Amino acid sequence: MEQRNGTRSSNQPQLRINVPSTARERAASVDPYGFERSEDFDYESYEELMSEYLAVLTRRSIKWSKLLQGKRRVDRNLKVKRYVRKGIPNEHRPLVWMTTSGAQERLERNPGYFQSLLEAQHDPRLVETIRTDLHRTFPDNIHFRKSADPCLQKALFNVLVAYGHHNKAVGYCQGMNFIAGYLIIISKDEEMSFWLMEALLDRILPDYYTPAMLGLKADQEVLGELVRMKVPAVWQLMQDQGVMWTLVVSRWFICLFIDILPVETVLRIWDCLFYEGSKIVFRVALTLIHHHQDVILQAQNLPDICERFKRITRGAFMEDCHAFMQRIFQEPGSLSMSTVTKLRESCRARITADES
Repeated sequence: MEQRNGTRSSNQPQLRINVPSTARERAASVDPYGFERSEDFDYESYEELMSEYLAVLTRRSIKWSKLLQGKRRVDRNLKVKRYVRKGIPNEHRPLVWMTTSGAQERLERNPGYFQSLLEAQHDPRLVETIRTDLHRTFPDNIHFRKSADPCLQKALFNVLVAYGHHNKAVGYCQGMNFIAGYLIIISKDEEMSFWLMEALLDRILPDYYTPAMLGLKADQEVLGELVRMKVPAVWQLMQDQGVMWTLVVSRWFICLFIDILPVETVLRIWDCLFYEGSKIVFRVALTLIHHHQDVILQAQNLPDICERFKRITRGAFMEDCHAFMQRIFQEPGSLSMSTVTKLRESCRARITADES
């Protein structure tokens, strides 16, 4: 999972992306984000679900339009927090993500910084490592294929090279390509994608992709402690079977649920992640585990546990993103940032001591 390298590449002009809508051309086989649907895709259930969710989206869009009224900023207050939890319409996501995460402020304080990263001399090793992963990024998305016009592989390359140059301690690590890809799909802009990635990787989820991956390792252990407190039977099963949390949830954390949960559900999670921070990742993970604890507890051994953790990320519960997001704020119960911070401190100390 950890493929990394240094910092820089050949000069690349910034690309302003205009992703064409695929709804009319390939509505039957491609979703609104360009992802091809599987052969066994349940169109009947999808249409039934969307008939209800579209009404929700319409109401949310009207409310958000009234709230913003042409503004280029979003205030952080209880009303906005409530709106974010109920979902941000796609047309407003770039603005809301940028302003609530602090990415817009960083962009404005550093005019021309992204372009300077692209124009700098880059490390050929970083370029080679990133290029190796470009064709592996969303092969099921028509916008990331070389035949696409525009091909988002170029934008993806620019964002990843710029970030690798910006954060030399990280460079590039597998998993970052999927995060950058989602940001490009939504923002349709390289510079915005870069600053949103900086918000996620440098501030919201620090030390996830550094060589030691201490933040990632600690947060997986934090989840284990939260499961011990909130779903003790599952925690006991993991203990009895000697299953490390990294075996079953590492991809949840590394990819922030990309390719784990449905696209629309992931985007709703990210709405809250950019506004409320990293505890949202724990809320989602706890909800998946708590809601499916009966399924998990039927497992008899390590392979069975791993299979059940994959199974609980599929199905109607996750497809209905609006209902699912309501559940993540109900099912796990209270979860304060102070609790998460204390657990992180103890887990980091334990991991550091074990590895020293």
